[in-house]
Amino acid sequence: MELFHEEPGIGDRIARLRARRKLTQEGLAERADLCVDTVRKLEQGVRQTARLSTLNALARALDVEPSVLVGQPATFEVRSEGEQPSVLALRQAVSPVSDLLGDEPDPEDPPGIATLRESLRSTERIRRDGRMAEIGVLLPQLIRDAKAAARACNGSDAAAAQSVLAEAYQVAATTLAALGKEDAAFTALERSMAAAAKGDDPHLETVGFSSLAWVLTKQGRLADAERVALRAAERIEPGFRSPSLELALWGALLLRAATAAVRLQRHDTVRELLTMASAAAAGIGTDRLDYATPFGPTNVGVAKVNFLVEMAESSEALRTARAVPELHALPPTWRARFHVDRALAFADLRKDDGAQQALLAAERTAPEWMRYHSTSRRLVADLRNRERRRTSPLTELADRLGLDG
Repeated sequence: MELFHEEPGIGDRIARLRARRKLTQEGLAERADLCVDTVRKLEQGVRQTARLSTLNALARALDVEPSVLVGQPATFEVRSEGEQPSVLALRQAVSPVSDLLGDEPDPEDPPGIATLRESLRSTERIRRDGRMAEIGVLLPQLIRDAKAAARACNGSDAAAAQSVLAEAYQVAATTLAALGKEDAAFTALERSMAAAAKGDDPHLETVGFSSLAWVLTKQGRLADAERVALRAAERIEPGFRSPSLELALWGALLLRAATAAVRLQRHDTVRELLTMASAAAAGIGTDRLDYATPFGPTNVGVAKVNFLVEMAESSEALRTARAVPELHALPPTWRARFHVDRALAFADLRKDDGAQQALLAAERTAPEWMRYHSTSRRLVADLRNRERRRTSPLTELADRLGLDG
């Protein structure tokens, strides 16, 4: 069975939506505050890639979510053996009809709190590794089990089950957003915040706002994403003697805000936020992993590379990338994204061999994640179109990603 067909391409999508809205290329460029040459090259297929700020500007001008333009895979990869992952099953777990109908809960005894926590840790680890299909199999059951435990338990055990449920919903939200299901992801985060309010972990609300900022960014609601992240950061702003966990959560929120700001092309704000996040990372002194999210000197360095790429400072991005410390401290998906950013910088400088090597490094780091990552897929397609050889490591990579053409 063929997977992840790329037709129509990004240029076809832009052209079709532009025509539907009765806009000329010049009219769309003006509405998006872009150069008309950018619109023309994308529609003609001369370019398959664009900075995320450009894609967000086009999405706002066309009144669609960015995922509509990029054409990312919208479902789990199909496999012939074992239990099949299902977006529908994940949707049903997040928004079950039984809650509306008042059906009787599952008569089976729910697992204990220790078992739930171990299942959550395992699920988070699989998500960080980028093993998306496994998440599609495991996560619906974890959500159902945590809900059943919260109903069946009393006192501290009920609160602990609610905390597990809140984190499971957050994993669901990031997974659904990665598949372009941003509205379902938003619903999952609403459920997460409600569970966190009943849970026993005071930090879960902050983590929820961080995830919400990311989902809003995926929706193209950049100003909302920045506001949510900054408001949450203001609430928990740490002091001189604050614990490392609080510094890490605060720093992660600043990076979420900066991610939205860079796509709004508010570069001065990005630099200011990055300076504050760097200070938080220096205060911690090492890399941490809290609530499935890394923060520390390495993650701030990786984020800086990402922001420089987005600001079209490709040479500076590559210089900064060479100085990022302790890359091995980050989860595979973070490391893979770092290599993709390096590839984008190389491609922008027309150093296609460097871009190819960086993309292959990303694939070695998180091969399944790579097949779902829309930026990686677009960049591979773009580089393949520029290449003259019929067979090369790049064309072989395109085949492994299931790219047509």
